[in-house]
Amino acid sequence: MAKILIIDDERSIRSTLREILEYEDYTVEDVDNGVDGLEMIRKNDYDLVLCDIKMNRMDGMEVLTEGLNIKPDLPFIMISGHGTVETAVEASKKGAFDFISKPPDLNRLLITVRNALDRGSLVVEAKVLKRKVSKVRPILGESQGIVRIKETIERVGPTDARVLVTGANGSGKELVARWLHEKSNRSNGPIIEVNCAAIPSELIESELFGHEKGSFTSAIKQRIGKFESANGGTLFLDEIGDMSQSAQAKVLRALQENKITRVGGEKEIDVDVRVVAATNKDLLKEIEAGNFRMDLYHRLSVILIHVPPLTERRDDIGLLTQAFLEEICTEYGMPTKKISDAALEALKSLPWTGNIRELRNMVERLIILSDKIITDSDVKAFANPSAPAVAAPADAATAPAPQTNYDQFTNFQEYKDYAEREYIKFKLEKNNWNVSKTADDIDIQRSHLYSKIEKFGLKRGE
Repeated sequence: MAKILIIDDERSIRSTLREILEYEDYTVEDVDNGVDGLEMIRKNDYDLVLCDIKMNRMDGMEVLTEGLNIKPDLPFIMISGHGTVETAVEASKKGAFDFISKPPDLNRLLITVRNALDRGSLVVEAKVLKRKVSKVRPILGESQGIVRIKETIERVGPTDARVLVTGANGSGKELVARWLHEKSNRSNGPIIEVNCAAIPSELIESELFGHEKGSFTSAIKQRIGKFESANGGTLFLDEIGDMSQSAQAKVLRALQENKITRVGGEKEIDVDVRVVAATNKDLLKEIEAGNFRMDLYHRLSVILIHVPPLTERRDDIGLLTQAFLEEICTEYGMPTKKISDAALEALKSLPWTGNIRELRNMVERLIILSDKIITDSDVKAFANPSAPAVAAPADAATAPAPQTNYDQFTNFQEYKDYAEREYIKFKLEKNNWNVSKTADDIDIQRSHLYSKIEKFGLKRGE
Protein backbone atom coordinates (compact mmCIF):
# COMPACT_ATOMS: atom_id res chain seq x y z
CA MET A 1 0.00 0.00 0.00
CA ALA A 2 1.14 3.55 -0.71
CA LYS A 3 3.08 5.42 1.97
CA ILE A 4 2.07 9.05 2.54
CA LEU A 5 3.77 11.83 4.54
CA ILE A 6 1.73 14.71 5.99
CA ILE A 7 3.57 17.96 6.81
CA ASP A 8 1.33 20.43 8.69
CA ASP A 9 1.76 22.48 11.88
CA GLU A 10 -1.89 22.06 12.92
CA ARG A 11 -2.42 18.91 14.98
CA SER A 12 -6.15 18.77 14.19
CA ILE A 13 -5.51 18.83 10.42
CA ARG A 14 -2.84 16.14 10.71
CA SER A 15 -5.14 13.94 12.78
CA THR A 16 -8.06 14.39 10.40
CA LEU A 17 -5.98 13.64 7.30
CA ARG A 18 -4.34 10.63 8.95
CA GLU A 19 -7.73 9.20 9.99
CA ILE A 20 -9.17 9.61 6.50
CA LEU A 21 -6.16 8.14 4.71
CA GLU A 22 -5.61 5.25 7.10
CA TYR A 23 -9.28 4.33 6.70
CA GLU A 24 -8.48 3.96 2.97
CA ASP A 25 -5.62 1.57 3.93
CA TYR A 26 -2.79 4.00 3.17
CA THR A 27 0.30 3.96 5.41
CA VAL A 28 0.59 7.45 6.92
CA GLU A 29 3.30 9.34 8.80
CA ASP A 30 3.10 12.96 9.88
CA VAL A 31 5.34 15.76 11.12
CA ASP A 32 4.61 19.31 12.31
CA ASN A 33 7.29 21.28 10.45
CA GLY A 34 9.07 21.48 7.11
CA VAL A 35 12.62 20.95 8.39
CA ASP A 36 11.78 17.58 9.94
CA GLY A 37 9.63 16.78 6.92
CA LEU A 38 12.58 17.17 4.56
CA GLU A 39 14.72 14.98 6.81
CA MET A 40 12.06 12.25 6.66
CA ILE A 41 11.90 12.57 2.86
CA ARG A 42 15.68 12.04 2.70
CA LYS A 43 15.57 8.94 4.91
CA ASN A 44 12.37 7.24 3.73
CA ASP A 45 10.61 6.30 0.53
CA TYR A 46 7.23 8.00 0.28
CA ASP A 47 4.75 7.74 -2.57
CA LEU A 48 3.10 11.08 -1.82
CA VAL A 49 3.51 14.18 0.38
CA LEU A 50 0.66 16.36 1.65
CA CYS A 51 2.22 19.68 2.65
CA ASP A 52 0.76 22.81 4.25
CA ILE A 53 1.88 26.13 2.75
CA LYS A 54 1.82 28.42 5.79
CA MET A 55 4.02 26.87 8.51
CA ASN A 56 6.49 27.96 11.15
CA ARG A 57 10.26 27.37 10.70
CA MET A 58 9.96 26.71 6.95
CA ASP A 59 7.40 27.79 4.37
CA GLY A 60 5.61 25.04 2.45
CA MET A 61 6.83 26.38 -0.89
CA GLU A 62 10.42 25.99 0.33
CA VAL A 63 9.64 22.44 1.43
CA LEU A 64 8.22 21.75 -2.05
CA THR A 65 11.33 23.09 -3.81
CA GLU A 66 13.80 21.28 -1.54
CA GLY A 67 11.75 18.07 -1.55
CA LEU A 68 11.73 17.89 -5.33
CA ASN A 69 15.47 18.52 -5.36
CA ILE A 70 15.87 15.49 -3.10
CA LYS A 71 13.39 13.25 -4.96
CA PRO A 72 12.30 14.76 -8.29
CA ASP A 73 9.53 12.23 -8.96
CA LEU A 74 7.83 12.53 -5.55
CA PRO A 75 4.28 13.94 -5.96
CA PHE A 76 3.35 16.87 -3.67
CA ILE A 77 -0.19 17.99 -2.89
CA MET A 78 -0.16 21.46 -1.32
CA ILE A 79 -2.87 22.41 1.21
CA SER A 80 -3.70 25.83 2.66
CA GLY A 81 -6.39 27.62 4.62
CA HIS A 82 -5.72 30.79 2.63
CA GLY A 83 -6.05 29.39 -0.87
CA THR A 84 -5.97 31.77 -3.81
CA VAL A 85 -5.59 31.30 -7.54
CA GLU A 86 -2.16 32.96 -7.36
CA THR A 87 -1.00 30.50 -4.68
CA ALA A 88 -2.24 27.51 -6.67
CA VAL A 89 -0.50 28.73 -9.82
CA GLU A 90 2.76 29.31 -7.95
CA ALA A 91 2.61 25.82 -6.42
CA SER A 92 2.02 24.28 -9.85
CA LYS A 93 4.96 26.19 -11.33
CA LYS A 94 7.20 24.86 -8.58
CA GLY A 95 6.19 21.29 -9.41
CA ALA A 96 3.23 20.50 -7.13
CA PHE A 97 0.79 17.90 -8.46
CA ASP A 98 -2.27 19.75 -7.13
CA PHE A 99 -3.53 22.30 -4.60
CA ILE A 100 -6.47 21.88 -2.21
CA SER A 101 -7.97 24.26 0.34
CA LYS A 102 -8.62 23.76 4.06
CA PRO A 103 -10.79 22.28 5.32
CA PRO A 104 -10.40 19.65 2.57
CA ASP A 105 -13.47 18.17 0.94
CA LEU A 106 -13.35 14.41 1.58
CA ASN A 107 -14.14 13.27 -1.96
CA ARG A 108 -11.88 15.87 -3.56
CA LEU A 109 -9.04 14.85 -1.24
CA LEU A 110 -9.32 11.14 -1.96
CA ILE A 111 -9.61 11.63 -5.73
CA THR A 112 -6.59 13.96 -5.76
CA VAL A 113 -4.54 11.51 -3.67
CA ARG A 114 -5.44 8.60 -5.95
CA ASN A 115 -4.61 10.59 -9.09
CA ALA A 116 -1.28 11.74 -7.65
CA LEU A 117 -0.33 8.17 -6.73
CA ASP A 118 -1.34 6.91 -10.17
CA ARG A 119 0.72 9.60 -11.83
CA GLY A 120 3.72 8.77 -9.62
CA SER A 121 3.46 5.09 -10.59
CA LEU A 122 3.25 5.97 -14.28
CA VAL A 123 6.34 8.17 -14.05
CA VAL A 124 8.34 5.35 -12.45
CA GLU A 125 7.06 2.77 -14.96
CA ALA A 126 7.87 5.06 -17.86
CA LYS A 127 11.44 5.48 -16.63
CA VAL A 128 11.86 1.73 -16.19
CA LEU A 129 10.50 1.03 -19.68
CA LYS A 130 12.69 3.73 -21.17
CA ARG A 131 15.74 2.15 -19.55
CA LYS A 132 14.73 -1.25 -20.90
CA VAL A 133 14.25 0.08 -24.40
CA SER A 134 17.30 2.33 -24.58
CA LYS A 135 19.70 0.44 -22.37
CA VAL A 136 22.57 -1.08 -24.31
CA ARG A 137 23.12 -4.78 -23.74
CA PRO A 138 26.13 -5.21 -21.41
CA ILE A 139 29.43 -6.52 -22.72
CA LEU A 140 29.66 -9.86 -20.93
CA GLY A 141 32.93 -11.55 -20.20
CA GLU A 142 35.86 -11.67 -17.82
CA SER A 143 38.57 -12.82 -20.22
CA GLN A 144 41.63 -10.63 -20.66
CA GLY A 145 40.60 -9.45 -24.12
CA ILE A 146 37.13 -8.36 -23.00
CA VAL A 147 38.46 -6.61 -19.89
CA ARG A 148 40.87 -4.69 -22.12
CA ILE A 149 38.02 -3.68 -24.45
CA LYS A 150 35.94 -2.40 -21.52
CA GLU A 151 38.89 -0.35 -20.22
CA THR A 152 39.48 1.12 -23.68
CA ILE A 153 35.80 2.09 -24.03
CA GLU A 154 35.93 3.87 -20.66
CA ARG A 155 38.97 5.87 -21.77
CA VAL A 156 37.99 6.56 -25.38
CA GLY A 157 34.21 6.91 -25.04
CA PRO A 158 34.15 10.48 -23.63
CA THR A 159 36.40 11.74 -26.44
CA ASP A 160 35.49 12.40 -30.09
CA ALA A 161 38.32 10.18 -31.37
CA ARG A 162 37.41 7.99 -34.34
CA VAL A 163 37.52 4.27 -33.63
CA LEU A 164 38.03 1.30 -35.93
CA VAL A 165 36.62 -1.94 -34.50
CA THR A 166 37.88 -5.18 -36.04
CA GLY A 167 36.82 -8.76 -35.49
CA ALA A 168 35.06 -11.75 -37.02
CA ASN A 169 31.36 -11.78 -37.91
CA GLY A 170 29.15 -12.21 -34.85
CA SER A 171 31.88 -11.35 -32.35
CA GLY A 172 30.19 -8.20 -31.02
CA LYS A 173 31.62 -5.26 -32.97
CA GLU A 174 28.28 -3.45 -33.07
CA LEU A 175 27.95 -3.75 -29.28
CA VAL A 176 31.35 -2.12 -28.84
CA ALA A 177 30.26 0.73 -31.12
CA ARG A 178 27.08 1.25 -29.14
CA TRP A 179 28.96 1.38 -25.85
CA LEU A 180 31.38 3.93 -27.31
CA HIS A 181 28.34 6.07 -28.11
CA GLU A 182 26.75 5.40 -24.69
CA LYS A 183 29.92 6.53 -22.88
CA SER A 184 30.39 9.61 -25.07
CA ASN A 185 29.25 13.18 -24.57
CA ARG A 186 26.99 12.55 -27.58
CA SER A 187 24.92 9.85 -25.83
CA ASN A 188 21.81 12.05 -25.94
CA GLY A 189 22.20 12.32 -29.71
CA PRO A 190 21.42 9.58 -32.25
CA ILE A 191 23.57 6.63 -33.19
CA ILE A 192 22.97 5.84 -36.88
CA GLU A 193 24.12 2.52 -38.34
CA VAL A 194 25.01 1.89 -41.97
CA ASN A 195 25.84 -1.62 -43.13
CA CYS A 196 28.12 -0.88 -46.05
CA ALA A 197 28.03 -4.51 -47.24
CA ALA A 198 24.23 -4.57 -47.49
CA ILE A 199 23.88 -1.49 -49.72
CA PRO A 200 24.64 -1.73 -53.47
CA SER A 201 27.69 0.29 -54.49
CA GLU A 202 25.59 2.55 -56.74
CA LEU A 203 23.35 3.52 -53.79
CA ILE A 204 25.88 3.84 -50.96
CA GLU A 205 26.64 7.51 -51.68
CA SER A 206 22.95 8.41 -51.62
CA GLU A 207 22.56 6.46 -48.38
CA LEU A 208 25.45 8.25 -46.70
CA PHE A 209 25.13 11.78 -48.06
CA GLY A 210 21.52 11.99 -49.25
CA HIS A 211 20.37 13.25 -52.63
CA GLU A 212 18.44 16.07 -54.20
CA LYS A 213 15.19 15.59 -56.03
CA GLY A 214 15.79 14.59 -59.66
CA SER A 215 19.48 13.78 -59.18
CA PHE A 216 18.85 10.34 -60.69
CA THR A 217 15.90 8.41 -62.16
CA SER A 218 14.30 7.19 -58.92
CA ALA A 219 15.07 10.34 -56.90
CA ILE A 220 11.48 11.59 -56.76
CA LYS A 221 12.10 13.69 -53.65
CA GLN A 222 14.94 15.05 -51.56
CA ARG A 223 16.49 12.60 -49.11
CA ILE A 224 18.56 13.24 -45.98
CA GLY A 225 21.61 10.99 -45.73
CA LYS A 226 23.01 9.15 -42.73
CA PHE A 227 25.71 11.77 -42.08
CA GLU A 228 23.05 14.46 -41.62
CA SER A 229 20.80 12.13 -39.61
CA ALA A 230 23.68 11.43 -37.22
CA ASN A 231 24.47 15.12 -36.71
CA GLY A 232 25.34 15.68 -33.05
CA GLY A 233 25.66 11.93 -32.52
CA THR A 234 27.56 8.90 -33.78
CA LEU A 235 27.68 7.34 -37.25
CA PHE A 236 28.50 3.62 -37.17
CA LEU A 237 29.89 2.41 -40.51
CA ASP A 238 29.66 -1.37 -40.28
CA GLU A 239 31.59 -3.57 -42.73
CA ILE A 240 33.41 -0.54 -44.09
CA GLY A 241 35.84 -2.84 -45.89
CA ASP A 242 33.10 -3.44 -48.45
CA MET A 243 32.60 0.24 -49.30
CA SER A 244 33.16 1.29 -52.93
CA GLN A 245 36.19 3.38 -53.88
CA SER A 246 34.12 6.40 -54.88
CA ALA A 247 32.23 6.37 -51.59
CA GLN A 248 35.53 6.03 -49.72
CA ALA A 249 36.77 9.24 -51.34
CA LYS A 250 33.65 11.15 -50.26
CA VAL A 251 33.79 9.76 -46.71
CA LEU A 252 37.43 10.84 -46.51
CA ARG A 253 36.48 14.38 -47.50
CA ALA A 254 33.63 14.43 -44.98
CA LEU A 255 36.03 13.37 -42.22
CA GLN A 256 38.64 15.95 -43.26
CA GLU A 257 36.33 18.95 -43.61
CA ASN A 258 33.23 17.99 -41.57
CA LYS A 259 31.19 18.90 -44.64
CA ILE A 260 29.12 16.87 -47.07
CA THR A 261 27.35 17.49 -50.37
CA ARG A 262 24.20 15.61 -51.31
CA VAL A 263 24.21 13.61 -54.54
CA GLY A 264 23.09 15.97 -57.31
CA GLY A 265 23.52 19.00 -55.06
CA GLU A 266 26.06 21.81 -54.87
CA LYS A 267 25.52 23.20 -51.38
CA GLU A 268 28.02 22.18 -48.70
CA ILE A 269 26.39 21.09 -45.46
CA ASP A 270 28.22 21.20 -42.12
CA VAL A 271 28.02 18.00 -40.09
CA ASP A 272 29.15 17.28 -36.53
CA VAL A 273 29.50 13.52 -36.41
CA ARG A 274 31.70 11.06 -34.59
CA VAL A 275 32.51 8.10 -36.85
CA VAL A 276 32.99 4.58 -35.52
CA ALA A 277 33.81 2.02 -38.21
CA ALA A 278 33.91 -1.77 -38.09
CA THR A 279 35.12 -4.52 -40.40
CA ASN A 280 35.77 -8.25 -40.43
CA LYS A 281 38.47 -7.78 -43.08
CA ASP A 282 42.20 -7.12 -42.72
CA LEU A 283 42.22 -3.57 -44.09
CA LEU A 284 46.01 -3.52 -44.44
CA LYS A 285 45.75 -6.44 -46.86
CA GLU A 286 42.87 -4.69 -48.61
CA ILE A 287 45.10 -1.62 -49.00
CA GLU A 288 47.85 -3.75 -50.54
CA ALA A 289 45.30 -5.26 -52.94
CA GLY A 290 44.15 -1.76 -53.93
CA ASN A 291 40.64 -2.21 -52.49
CA PHE A 292 40.87 0.32 -49.66
CA ARG A 293 42.36 3.78 -49.38
CA MET A 294 45.31 4.09 -47.03
CA ASP A 295 44.51 7.73 -46.20
CA LEU A 296 40.96 6.75 -45.17
CA TYR A 297 42.32 3.92 -43.04
CA HIS A 298 44.52 6.36 -41.12
CA ARG A 299 41.58 8.75 -40.67
CA LEU A 300 39.41 6.00 -39.24
CA SER A 301 41.93 4.19 -37.06
CA VAL A 302 42.82 6.83 -34.47
CA ILE A 303 41.89 4.13 -31.94
CA LEU A 304 41.95 0.44 -32.84
CA ILE A 305 39.81 -2.07 -30.92
CA HIS A 306 40.01 -5.75 -31.82
CA VAL A 307 37.16 -7.99 -30.62
CA PRO A 308 38.46 -11.55 -30.11
CA PRO A 309 36.50 -14.51 -31.53
CA LEU A 310 34.63 -16.76 -29.12
CA THR A 311 37.22 -19.52 -29.56
CA GLU A 312 39.77 -17.22 -27.90
CA ARG A 313 37.51 -16.53 -24.89
CA ARG A 314 35.97 -19.92 -24.12
CA ASP A 315 35.95 -19.17 -20.38
CA ASP A 316 33.27 -16.56 -21.09
CA ILE A 317 30.90 -19.12 -22.64
CA GLY A 318 29.34 -20.06 -19.28
CA LEU A 319 28.57 -16.43 -18.43
CA LEU A 320 27.17 -15.73 -21.89
CA THR A 321 25.08 -18.90 -21.93
CA GLN A 322 23.44 -18.13 -18.58
CA ALA A 323 22.63 -14.58 -19.71
CA PHE A 324 21.08 -15.88 -22.94
CA LEU A 325 19.07 -18.51 -21.03
CA GLU A 326 17.49 -15.85 -18.82
CA GLU A 327 16.90 -13.44 -21.70
CA ILE A 328 15.35 -15.93 -24.12
CA CYS A 329 13.21 -17.72 -21.51
CA THR A 330 11.86 -14.34 -20.44
CA GLU A 331 11.00 -13.53 -24.07
CA TYR A 332 9.19 -16.87 -24.38
CA GLY A 333 7.33 -16.38 -21.07
CA MET A 334 8.72 -19.51 -19.45
CA PRO A 335 10.79 -20.23 -16.31
CA THR A 336 14.53 -20.01 -16.89
CA LYS A 337 15.86 -23.42 -17.85
CA LYS A 338 18.88 -24.84 -16.08
CA ILE A 339 21.98 -26.16 -17.80
CA SER A 340 24.30 -28.82 -16.42
CA ASP A 341 28.03 -28.33 -15.93
CA ALA A 342 28.67 -31.11 -18.45
CA ALA A 343 26.54 -29.26 -21.01
CA LEU A 344 28.55 -26.06 -20.45
CA GLU A 345 31.76 -28.01 -21.00
CA ALA A 346 30.28 -29.46 -24.18
CA LEU A 347 29.45 -25.94 -25.38
CA LYS A 348 32.99 -24.79 -24.68
CA SER A 349 34.38 -27.56 -26.85
CA LEU A 350 32.39 -26.63 -29.97
CA PRO A 351 33.99 -24.79 -32.93
CA TRP A 352 32.26 -21.39 -32.75
CA THR A 353 32.64 -20.14 -36.29
CA GLY A 354 29.65 -17.81 -35.84
CA ASN A 355 30.86 -16.48 -32.47
CA ILE A 356 28.41 -14.81 -30.04
CA ARG A 357 25.60 -14.75 -32.60
CA GLU A 358 25.94 -18.49 -33.15
CA LEU A 359 26.05 -19.16 -29.39
CA ARG A 360 22.81 -17.24 -28.83
CA ASN A 361 21.09 -19.17 -31.62
CA MET A 362 22.38 -22.39 -30.10
CA VAL A 363 21.03 -21.50 -26.64
CA GLU A 364 17.64 -20.63 -28.16
CA ARG A 365 17.60 -23.98 -29.96
CA LEU A 366 18.43 -25.83 -26.73
CA ILE A 367 15.68 -24.00 -24.84
CA ILE A 368 13.10 -25.04 -27.43
CA LEU A 369 14.20 -28.64 -27.97
CA SER A 370 15.44 -29.70 -24.52
CA ASP A 371 13.61 -30.64 -21.33
CA LYS A 372 13.79 -28.71 -18.03
CA ILE A 373 17.53 -29.28 -17.60
CA ILE A 374 19.80 -28.92 -20.64
CA THR A 375 22.31 -31.76 -20.69
CA ASP A 376 25.50 -32.50 -22.60
CA SER A 377 23.48 -35.03 -24.64
CA ASP A 378 21.21 -32.19 -25.75
CA VAL A 379 24.21 -30.12 -26.80
CA LYS A 380 25.61 -33.00 -28.83
CA ALA A 381 22.21 -33.76 -30.37
CA PHE A 382 21.29 -30.22 -31.37
CA ALA A 383 24.69 -28.60 -31.92
CA ASN A 384 24.67 -29.11 -35.68
CA PRO A 385 21.35 -28.61 -37.50
CA SER A 386 22.91 -29.94 -40.70
CA ALA A 387 23.60 -33.34 -39.12
CA PRO A 388 22.15 -36.34 -41.00
CA ALA A 389 19.27 -36.84 -38.56
CA VAL A 390 17.20 -35.08 -35.94
CA ALA A 391 18.07 -36.56 -32.55
CA ALA A 392 15.13 -38.02 -30.67
CA PRO A 393 14.34 -36.88 -27.13
CA ALA A 394 16.19 -38.66 -24.34
CA ASP A 395 13.18 -40.73 -23.24
CA ALA A 396 12.78 -42.07 -26.77
CA ALA A 397 16.36 -43.17 -27.12
CA THR A 398 15.32 -46.69 -28.08
CA ALA A 399 13.50 -45.44 -31.16
CA PRO A 400 15.48 -44.87 -34.35
CA ALA A 401 16.15 -41.21 -35.17
CA PRO A 402 13.91 -40.05 -38.04
CA GLN A 403 15.69 -39.08 -41.19
CA THR A 404 15.08 -35.55 -42.44
CA ASN A 405 15.77 -33.86 -45.75
CA TYR A 406 17.51 -30.65 -44.61
CA ASP A 407 17.50 -29.24 -48.13
CA GLN A 408 13.84 -28.38 -47.58
CA PHE A 409 14.76 -25.62 -45.13
CA THR A 410 15.73 -22.27 -46.63
CA ASN A 411 16.76 -20.74 -43.28
CA PHE A 412 17.25 -21.57 -39.62
CA GLN A 413 13.81 -20.26 -38.61
CA GLU A 414 12.13 -22.84 -40.86
CA TYR A 415 14.23 -25.61 -39.34
CA LYS A 416 13.51 -24.34 -35.83
CA ASP A 417 9.74 -24.30 -36.44
CA TYR A 418 9.94 -27.82 -37.88
CA ALA A 419 11.92 -29.17 -34.92
CA GLU A 420 9.66 -27.42 -32.40
CA ARG A 421 6.54 -28.85 -34.07
CA GLU A 422 7.93 -32.39 -34.08
CA TYR A 423 9.02 -32.14 -30.44
CA ILE A 424 5.63 -30.84 -29.21
CA LYS A 425 3.82 -33.47 -31.30
CA PHE A 426 5.99 -36.22 -29.79
CA LYS A 427 5.35 -35.02 -26.22
CA LEU A 428 1.59 -34.69 -26.78
CA GLU A 429 1.36 -38.22 -28.17
CA LYS A 430 3.49 -39.56 -25.34
CA ASN A 431 1.10 -37.99 -22.81
CA ASN A 432 -2.00 -39.15 -24.72
CA TRP A 433 -2.75 -35.53 -25.64
CA ASN A 434 -3.05 -34.41 -22.02
CA VAL A 435 -2.22 -30.73 -22.56
CA SER A 436 -1.75 -29.89 -18.87
CA LYS A 437 0.68 -32.78 -18.34
CA THR A 438 2.56 -31.96 -21.55
CA ALA A 439 2.87 -28.28 -20.61
CA ASP A 440 4.31 -29.29 -17.23
CA ASP A 441 6.57 -31.85 -18.88
CA ILE A 442 8.19 -29.33 -21.25
CA ASP A 443 7.99 -26.52 -18.68
CA ILE A 444 5.86 -23.94 -20.47
CA GLN A 445 2.52 -22.35 -19.63
CA ARG A 446 -0.57 -24.28 -20.77
CA SER A 447 -1.88 -21.24 -22.67
CA HIS A 448 1.48 -21.01 -24.44
CA LEU A 449 1.23 -24.68 -25.44
CA TYR A 450 -2.31 -24.18 -26.80
CA SER A 451 -0.92 -21.31 -28.92
CA LYS A 452 1.80 -23.60 -30.27
CA ILE A 453 -0.73 -26.34 -31.08
CA GLU A 454 -2.81 -23.83 -33.01
CA LYS A 455 0.24 -22.30 -34.70
CA PHE A 456 1.50 -25.66 -35.99
CA GLY A 457 -1.99 -27.04 -36.77
CA LEU A 458 -1.46 -30.12 -34.60
CA LYS A 459 -4.39 -32.54 -34.29
CA ARG A 460 -4.91 -35.68 -32.27
CA GLY A 461 -4.39 -38.86 -34.27
CA GLU A 462 -2.53 -36.97 -37.00
